Amino acid sequence: MPPRPLDVLNKSLKSPVIVRLKGGREFRGTLDGYDIHMNLVLLDAEEIQNGEVIRKVGSVVIRGDTVVFVSPAPGGD
Repeated sequence: MPPRPLDVLNKSLKSPVIVRLKGGREFRGTLDGYDIHMNLVLLDAEEIQNGEVIRKVGSVVIRGDTVVFVSPAPGGD
């Protein structure tokens, strides 16, 4: 049976991830938590554009309805 999306998020807890949002914004940070709506909590988050950090945001909550994808970040497990 293939993994379900929330199973994949559970494996990514406490690991670095990249999150792309509708509108093209991307954030990189440590996935600290999520819920069934795919609302995400990132720690030590940075907004990135073209692979470059454009601002550090620290802790951030991202609404699940804005998430396009969540991917392991380079340097993660």
